[in-house]
Amino acid sequence: MPILAYLLTAVAAYLLGSIPTGYLVAKARGIDIRTVGSGNIGATNAMRALGKPAGIFVLLMDALKGYAACAWLSSGTIAVFALPMDQQENLRILSGIAAVLGHNFTCWLKFKGGKGIATTGGVYLALAPWAVLIGVAGFILAVLATRYVSIGSIVSAVALPAAVWILPPHNLLLGIVTSALGVMAIYKHRGNIQRLMAGTESRLGKKTTTEVPR
Repeated sequence: MPILAYLLTAVAAYLLGSIPTGYLVAKARGIDIRTVGSGNIGATNAMRALGKPAGIFVLLMDALKGYAACAWLSSGTIAVFALPMDQQENLRILSGIAAVLGHNFTCWLKFKGGKGIATTGGVYLALAPWAVLIGVAGFILAVLATRYVSIGSIVSAVALPAAVWILPPHNLLLGIVTSALGVMAIYKHRGNIQRLMAGTESRLGKKTTTEVPR
């Protein structure tokens, strides 16, 4: 096993995922997004704080980080190191994990980042596109039914791993990794879950106010 290929890819994918898109977009407008709304640097908080165009841009860029890590970065490594077929899928999965970890624990913001939903979606758009469609459908239906983006994110964090396990082709490593990423995504939403239980979670379309992050 070419350890150097795996190591270099993991570091590069982490650094790609660690780009704090939401923070940078808000900073360009003179706002520290960590002090606004929920304090999260992801697309939902960016949309509330900066408006829909900025929020959609952050969403797409965060998703692109995950997709690029799996589809482009890993392909470059495969070509350079001439990896055999049985190792190529594992390398793509490793790239996806590293990109999500980079987004969730970015080294540029003292290892405090987003919740990884968009970046995970980008990863699985490259690895398991049909499973992504099911995850996105679950997200949309949950948001339409509740008007809570956090509930949609949690639903998608459950639906995506379930789809990966059920839909072919069946890859044991991918199933285990997806389940672990789903658990991590739900854990990163623990603050949202507490606010949902307290009845203080912001609904979609509600203008955010500046406050200390929870």
